[in-house]
Amino acid sequence: MKLLAVRRLLRILYVVIRYRLDDLLFALPLPFWLRAPRFLLPWRWVPRGKSSRSRGESLRLALEELGPIFIKFGQLLSTRRDLLPPDIADELAHLQDRVPPFDPAKSLALIEEQLGVPVGVAFARFDTEPLASASVAQVHAAQLKSGEEVVVKVVRPGLKPVIKADMAWLFLLAKIAERASAEARRLHPVDVVSDYEKTIYDELDLLREAANASQLRRNFENSGLLYVPQVYWDWCRPKVLVMERIYGIPVNDMATLADQRTDMKLLAERGVEIFFTQVFTHSFFHADMHPGNIFVSTRTPWNPQYIAIDCGIIGSLTPEDQDYLARNLVAFFKRDYRKVAQLHIDSGWVPQETHVNDFEAAIRTVCEPIFERPLKDISFGLLLMRLFQTARRFNMEIQPQLVLLQKTLLNIEGLGRQLYPDLDLWTTAQPFLERWMRERISPRNVIHNLQSQVEQLPHLANMTRSLLERMAQPHANDPPPPWRERDGWAVRLIGAALIGGGVVTALGLGNLSEPATAWPAWLMSASGLYLILRR
Repeated sequence: MKLLAVRRLLRILYVVIRYRLDDLLFALPLPFWLRAPRFLLPWRWVPRGKSSRSRGESLRLALEELGPIFIKFGQLLSTRRDLLPPDIADELAHLQDRVPPFDPAKSLALIEEQLGVPVGVAFARFDTEPLASASVAQVHAAQLKSGEEVVVKVVRPGLKPVIKADMAWLFLLAKIAERASAEARRLHPVDVVSDYEKTIYDELDLLREAANASQLRRNFENSGLLYVPQVYWDWCRPKVLVMERIYGIPVNDMATLADQRTDMKLLAERGVEIFFTQVFTHSFFHADMHPGNIFVSTRTPWNPQYIAIDCGIIGSLTPEDQDYLARNLVAFFKRDYRKVAQLHIDSGWVPQETHVNDFEAAIRTVCEPIFERPLKDISFGLLLMRLFQTARRFNMEIQPQLVLLQKTLLNIEGLGRQLYPDLDLWTTAQPFLERWMRERISPRNVIHNLQSQVEQLPHLANMTRSLLERMAQPHANDPPPPWRERDGWAVRLIGAALIGGGVVTALGLGNLSEPATAWPAWLMSASGLYLILRR
């Protein structure tokens, strides 16, 4: 294992000990075989005084010190107030916009290196003090020479080696889990870590983020639901992004939203509508919708509009996944468990040999007690956990392509319940999904799909003709065997040796008229002659 990965492991262990995260772990109601190792940890043999930090503060500080991968994990957890104690959720919320900034001098040097000109040439004004600092980058306020107010985002220096070491340990843990547990194999931990690795490295490329922001802005152009700031492409580079400065209220600033008389119910419902529009209409969704990336416009609080920033993580679904997901959700909330089970089998999410009756009964057993509650009280997080427990019996596999979608849905649920605790997610989503499913089979959509298929006919005809030609002459385009081109001299040499061997054999026999004794000489000579004369 590389030295950097070992050093990173020691660093993680140091942070765990320093902030006493092992105390948090062993305070949980764990089974005996997981609690027993605490007696083998050397640092626990020494008496330790009571910590002056709260458990939430200790966890937040540890995640900040461990870097971007752990910070993003904390950002995801901070939205799940229905699953976390309030003190821990409050502390993790600070991870959204209070990550310590790095030296402004390093920021200036990197920006000038990327732009190729001094900051004073590129901008009429540039604020050296960061406006905000996040896990991957920090942001400075500036003004273009043409007068537009902008923000300049710059990637933190020295991130790649740390991320590489963290990913090495995550891959190791994922591989160990796959080998040790059949349930872990069902969850595809290595595939999940691979997807996360691609995602985190994509975030380091700000040109990709700029392209994502431009696409998302175009998708919601002239929409009252979501506003995405404009990108100034002339000043964008792989490690520097310049975009329009926005003015809004952080979505988790409940006091300010209440002071401006924001319609909280409508705001929460529009968050759900934005999610389903991105997933099903555009198949292009912002997959990092934690509170630090979402603001609310101050212009029309009675008709609230979201503002989205940081488009570094974007997800998409295939048409097949969209269709199965929509039909599953509709059947799920209509309590049509038979259809849910059959759709899982048809989509390949569970093995084809699964008995649909048994699977339907298992889903009903999990869902019925939950659906007896009011819909506004149903936690999707709890529901997912129950379903995963049931899935163990049927080898249900978590689809890596849906991981970002699951994360985003959990974020939306957490934000929506924080804004409006009585949010009924299904009542908001049901009309959208049913309308989307009707539109998919509408005459207009069918004609559009037919037109797309017709446009593919010339290409399909060429493919068919090529396939038939290959079937008629299966070896026509095969390269000649290597020995025909490069080793012809060796084959002829073997032929000469066989002829020589035949002659020697014949001389030794003396009488070649007896077939019973002469055939080896004739066979060797004939074989050698063939090898010499063949082309």
